[in-house]
Amino acid sequence: MAASAPEATATDAQPQQTASSSKTPLYEASTQYRNWRFSRESLAQMRASMNEAAVKAIRSKIEANEPGSSANTTFLTPDEEVLLVKLYVAQVIAAGNKVRAQQETVSTAMSYLKRFYLRNTVMDWHPRNVMLTCLFLATKTCNAPLSIEYFVQQFQKTEPSDVLDLEFLVAQSLSFEFSSLPDLTIDLQESVYNAAMAQVQASRFTDAEFIYTPSQIALASLALTLPDAAKAWFNSKQSEAHPIDWAVIEEIMNLITTEGRPPNIDTVREIDRRLKLCKNPEKVPGSKAYVAKKMLEEKRAEERRNRKAAEAQKAIEEDPFGSDVAKPRIALVDYDDDDDDDD
Repeated sequence: MAASAPEATATDAQPQQTASSSKTPLYEASTQYRNWRFSRESLAQMRASMNEAAVKAIRSKIEANEPGSSANTTFLTPDEEVLLVKLYVAQVIAAGNKVRAQQETVSTAMSYLKRFYLRNTVMDWHPRNVMLTCLFLATKTCNAPLSIEYFVQQFQKTEPSDVLDLEFLVAQSLSFEFSSLPDLTIDLQESVYNAAMAQVQASRFTDAEFIYTPSQIALASLALTLPDAAKAWFNSKQSEAHPIDWAVIEEIMNLITTEGRPPNIDTVREIDRRLKLCKNPEKVPGSKAYVAKKMLEEKRAEERRNRKAAEAQKAIEEDPFGSDVAKPRIALVDYDDDDDDDD
């Protein structure tokens, strides 16, 4: 008698989930989404805390060299730091043109520069060389590498060490996460496309990429170019299961409109002038703090070299086979005695 088929259960009756339905969206799988997205409030708090810590540390270093000298020093505020970085975000475009970098490389370098200053202060690291380092690093991560010799030749008063000395620091500050917001594309007529992409480019002067998704930024850029078409597309994508909030798109539009441009050059020039007076003295070549730090670093390096040399010498002097091998050992059989007996 043939065995009867097992009774179907409710679980068996349900269709199996396809691989495509369980896939994580590309953006949500990125390090940009996991590690470089914040709220406006958390961004402001992060920058304020970093600025406060930097001012405290730098004031201490200034006082250590010249007690009382920090009383008249006006340190940069978090907003002033952001403005200075914003100027050099704009400079990435000009620098990219000089080395004939692709748009993807330029956009990536802009993201790197903005990320770097979420974890570092301009009072420690001036944006000029950091900007060039971000661009040089982006040429590698975007598979368009340039030789360091060619790269620095395109910029006045720039040596290979100005870039290479900062490269590891930049990579470390990025947590070695080199993927960034993708170079957004919009399928439109050429004239409309160019206008929309100009808005995307403008968004890079803002914090949009740290707060919103690429698709939201793209839609906001389109809405600034073709409002009716963008709203019609938006309405066509609405569903009860996955409602989309147009207010978010309006937030991005407002952000791009109000902040999506380089800062006033005169304002930033004044900030840069003050930066020279409140910069970390340990980062200023020739200053007492700089010389003292270099001497300390050299002393520690010399101690490490001496320690390694002593360890190497000790290893040479020690018997690599162990001390017991050199001692005479009593064998179970005395072969010399056997030879004597044979004689």
